Amino acid sequence: MAFIRFSDRPTFRNPWAEFERIRQGLDELSKTYVEKGKTPGPANVFPALNIYEEPDRLLITAELPGVKTTDLDLSIEGETLTIQGQRSGGDSETGASYHRREIQYGSFSRAVTLPVKVDTETIAAKLTNGILTVTLLKASAVTPRQIKVTAE
Repeated sequence: MAFIRFSDRPTFRNPWAEFERIRQGLDELSKTYVEKGKTPGPANVFPALNIYEEPDRLLITAELPGVKTTDLDLSIEGETLTIQGQRSGGDSETGASYHRREIQYGSFSRAVTLPVKVDTETIAAKLTNGILTVTLLKASAVTPRQIKVTAE
């Protein structure tokens, strides 16, 4: 019979540590996995928007390079502005072997909830050099008013 000294015993191993290592490996694998033949989804939301406010109006600018005014549709319903359109082209290089393809083509849609109530009758939109500028006047109920105080 073999004697094992107290100090020679094997150290205790947590049986759950191996499962945790496997779980972390699977998490890392799922983050970097892309199905063969499929491209990863777009990294950014298209179109990119800036929304800013002035005392009497709300301005929205959107980057829409390569989009024509005829392929663009703006609509407002309640407090939601929707920008829809189509960016055409892109597949003109048939037989080309791409090393990187980041420019997306096809239809897009972006809905934005407006931070203030606007007058839906006075909306103006202008597309210049790939930048769409939408001007929305604030509703009279939310426009700040100056109140004069008089002395008696």
